[in-house]
Amino acid sequence: MPAGKVVVVGSLNADLTVRTERFPSPGETLNGSELVIVPGGKSANQAAAAAILGADVRLFGAVGADGHGDLLLKAAAGAGVDASRVLRRSGTATGTAMIVVDASGENTIIVSPGANGTVTGAELPADLFDGAAVLTLSLEVPLEAVTAAARAGHDAGAQVLLNLSPYREVPAELLALTDVLLLNTHEAALVTGLADPASDWEAVIAALDALGVRRTIITLGGDGAVVLDGTASGTGRVVAIAPTRVTAVDTTGCGDAFTAATAARLAAGDSLADAAAFAARAGALAATREGAQSSYSALLELVTPA
Repeated sequence: MPAGKVVVVGSLNADLTVRTERFPSPGETLNGSELVIVPGGKSANQAAAAAILGADVRLFGAVGADGHGDLLLKAAAGAGVDASRVLRRSGTATGTAMIVVDASGENTIIVSPGANGTVTGAELPADLFDGAAVLTLSLEVPLEAVTAAARAGHDAGAQVLLNLSPYREVPAELLALTDVLLLNTHEAALVTGLADPASDWEAVIAALDALGVRRTIITLGGDGAVVLDGTASGTGRVVAIAPTRVTAVDTTGCGDAFTAATAARLAAGDSLADAAAFAARAGALAATREGAQSSYSALLELVTPA
């Protein structure tokens, strides 16, 4: 599998995870498992998974000068990520995510940004995008920094892959700079204003085209994904991606595995549909093990010869 250079700009979090039989109702207290602290954050997850899948990965973001920051940088290096450009902030805590996982593997997450909220576009290293084939972005750092990174990556010739998560409205400039937009169905509804995007993919293409987005992947949970290509014609505009059926243990980090696999395969020269098909398998495999980055060892099945 040929490697390509992927740059990831965004968040690094320490994931504080507790497992319980079910989610509590408002005002209810439940007993849970022991607290587990592991490396996470959407961008750190995506960087780690892309590196495990064979990409040459650089990561930029910020952590605090604390134990959680040490944990995250060690984990990134262990996954094969070049994290030498990640900033250390004294006097600011590393970002954290508080995660509850129920018996079916579903999760709820609350994020405290910490150092992630201090990232600025002015701090992007001059050499960050040298040779980059794909730039991967999500929305756990300030929009100014995300937009600045998209602008710099675009100018450097990288494909800009924007994972519009956690969802918020973004500047028109950021969408115009995006080569591939990655959404789930909820995010697709919010972006397009369509109540049921899955009922009319051509309407989704038209709505996204009006926003300046021509190529999109929409994930469908256990039903796979769909690739929407406004630049194609005929049946090539909508390509269904079949799901990979697994028994889910923990869905934390599965979306990040999907994003990372898409980036890794686009950087290696795959078509968007082929990259999405590979990503669907990666996201499913990540659900078969606990945690986010801790589950990505399962991705080795996709790159290790049988």
